[in-house]
Amino acid sequence: MRNALADKFGIQYPIFAFTPSEHVAAAVSRAGGLGVLGCVRFNDPEELEAVLTWMDENTDGKPYGVDIVMPAKIPTEGKAVDLDKLIPAEHRAFVNRTLDELGVPPLSDDVEKATGTLGWLHSVARAQVDVALRHRPALIANALGSPPKDVIDEAHEHGVPVAALAGAVGHALSHVANGVDIVIAQGYEAGGHTGEIASMVLVPEIVDAVGDSATVLAAGGIGSGRQIAAAMSLGASGVWMGSYWLTAAEYKLGSAADGTSATQRALLAATSSDTVRSRIYSGKPARLLKTKWTEAWSKPGAPDALPMPLQNLLVAEAHQRIVASEDPEVVAMPAGQIVGRMNEIRPVAESIAELVAEFDTTVARLSKLT
Repeated sequence: MRNALADKFGIQYPIFAFTPSEHVAAAVSRAGGLGVLGCVRFNDPEELEAVLTWMDENTDGKPYGVDIVMPAKIPTEGKAVDLDKLIPAEHRAFVNRTLDELGVPPLSDDVEKATGTLGWLHSVARAQVDVALRHRPALIANALGSPPKDVIDEAHEHGVPVAALAGAVGHALSHVANGVDIVIAQGYEAGGHTGEIASMVLVPEIVDAVGDSATVLAAGGIGSGRQIAAAMSLGASGVWMGSYWLTAAEYKLGSAADGTSATQRALLAATSSDTVRSRIYSGKPARLLKTKWTEAWSKPGAPDALPMPLQNLLVAEAHQRIVASEDPEVVAMPAGQIVGRMNEIRPVAESIAELVAEFDTTVARLSKLT
């Protein structure tokens, strides 16, 4: 599986693993891929500083990347307190009523209530870039397409390539024109923010469109060595995998006392049909695990989702209550259609080894075709 892209990044396999967990990201890097830490959950730059210091010390000197959420155009934005005032009272009432109907208890008095993910805000994401560049990221990726040109230029000045997600050819060409080095062709099947074109169609379209002007990674619907082989046969130089790592043994975010969270239990039980594309998580279309929470938002009388970042501010405490309730039927979690293959909790190194072995077997089988 090793190729020119892997050599460029100093990794064994062109497997780029997006994850909000520093423990999973570090494990992927140690196992020969490139762990990419999602930074959107870090409202406080000092917290991200501490986590990246931990990454520096726990990746055995192997490279890792970071992922931010930053629009190309710098928006007018307010502080969390100001933005909070823009949330309609009827939306708050709907959220509280829905949680009550689903049997999700309120937080105990001694728990600090979540204020929302401010990483959606441009100013917070820019601070995250500043923190990251004080460490040793091998890649800065942006989940909302091209970051502003000055951010791309700053990354390049530090010798760090920039990647951007694209759900259509037009997005990819715009990214390349802005100076992005790697285009992540993310198909409709993917978890989180995603477009409307399936990976099998999108990947070769983007590969053909950008030519030699950028490297292309395939994303969406990739959770096996066979699917990695398929992506690379379509012209991608590597793969970008996200949902797949949510059931890694090293994933400890929201874990229960027995080590397995309600979210992981829900993921393990889900099939490839158990996802839905909705704006209720962040305000932008994102593929989520289908649960009683997502179904409530699709019922008659439910309000429309608010735009980013207001929607996430609206549901922040709800998400916190849902996690605390430990009910797998109510979880709120981005997940791709590949969830149907996520059937066990196991270490990252074991998963990487299986991906590589199946890739090799697939390539060997295809080489026998005449």
